[in-house]
Amino acid sequence: MNELLDPLLLARWQFGLTTVYHFLFVPITIGLATSAAIFQTAWVRTGKVEYLRITRFFGTIFLINFAMGVVTGIVQEFQFGMNWSEYSRFVGDVFGAPLALEGLLAFFLEATFIGLWIFGWNRLPQKLHLATIWATAIGTILSAYFIIAANAFMQNPVGYEMNAERGRAELVDIWALLTNPVALAAFPHTIAACFMVSSGLIISAAAWHLARNQHLDTMRPALKFGLWGLLISGALTTFFGDQLSLAMVATQPMKMAAAEATYDTVCGADASFSLFTLGTPDGTTELFSIRVPYLLSLLSTHSLDGCVEGINDLQAQYAELYGPGDYAPIIWVTYWAFRWMIGLGMLHVLVALVGLWLTRKGRMPKQRWVWTVAVWSFPLSLAAMIVGWVFTEMGRQPWIVFSLLPTESAVSPNVTGLDVLISLVAFTLIYGILAVVEVKLIAQAVRKGPPEIAPPDPETGKVEHTATVY
Repeated sequence: MNELLDPLLLARWQFGLTTVYHFLFVPITIGLATSAAIFQTAWVRTGKVEYLRITRFFGTIFLINFAMGVVTGIVQEFQFGMNWSEYSRFVGDVFGAPLALEGLLAFFLEATFIGLWIFGWNRLPQKLHLATIWATAIGTILSAYFIIAANAFMQNPVGYEMNAERGRAELVDIWALLTNPVALAAFPHTIAACFMVSSGLIISAAAWHLARNQHLDTMRPALKFGLWGLLISGALTTFFGDQLSLAMVATQPMKMAAAEATYDTVCGADASFSLFTLGTPDGTTELFSIRVPYLLSLLSTHSLDGCVEGINDLQAQYAELYGPGDYAPIIWVTYWAFRWMIGLGMLHVLVALVGLWLTRKGRMPKQRWVWTVAVWSFPLSLAAMIVGWVFTEMGRQPWIVFSLLPTESAVSPNVTGLDVLISLVAFTLIYGILAVVEVKLIAQAVRKGPPEIAPPDPETGKVEHTATVY
């Protein structure tokens, strides 16, 4: 019973629950803000009402998702202070700068211009109104960068000095913090993945209507946009993910070793990548695997004869540097999260390729199952992004700030397991209710379809449309 009420264990579960749930909204918000800006730009440039209807349709979904993301993000701040006070105290001076920039600059930009966009229809000049949604989109991306910069400090601490008297890290070089090599590599990879997720949502919504042969004038271009967006963002995610792996090997070699469950240092052909492995429960012995020679070396070093350090060798190095302890993450979680991330992402891109082939030259498939696959393909990229986050955070363990602060030392000392359990149950219930509300609102918006908008006035060329959709 005492183990079940362990404050550290429960705090980690609560952090995982709240973060994964909040993370569901982030990529959709980032991707749909830019997508809505692109659709509205197409309307302003061409004057075609179809693009305005698409803008209003996906703009509604974007606003629902944005509002829910704000609510769930507040809980993030609360549980940091409640469950992780030692962590907050340790990194507070460092995190203050990027989080302040995120709140005062990026989120302020989002919140201000999103209001102007919502209430500015038919009130602001057309091009000025268009600028508000682009400012909102830029704000979401800036917000992501500052959060990633803060997280990158946990992966690769830079720009700080240790204050021995206070027992915490203190910021001395904000430029080093904001240009952390891990942040510079993770940012484009994350943003490209966000567009994969939003493209998947656009595909699913468009496919739902096309399967019912309705709103063809708006859903056909939306489907094409989603398919091409998914294909391009998938390629960019892969490219930037390769760059991120190099940064990861340079700063956290244990994470790469755990991702491949490589216990001994390997080089060249022996540095192979296992597509699938069966092993003993503790993961130390391989029973069966399907391997690609040289691939791990190529991914880790961009060389066919490069070497990848193994878990055992790194464990010995870390024990000498940081003292006795187990410095390897949970191997099976890291190993399979890495593969699920890659596999689900590739499967979603495959859906886009097949979709582009089936809809070439304006064709629309007649088979019902094709549309069913398209509708239900959206969760693939979202799941890929979630397991990618799990890989990133779990692969850093046992550190909450790599090489500086172990996770077990970051939990609040005065919070009992019962306290955390009560809040965990409460958050789970609240999030369950919010999930039902979110799904219902988005499903309702999708089923309702794009709004009916009258053609432009023949004399003034102005399109009259109200904000009742929002």
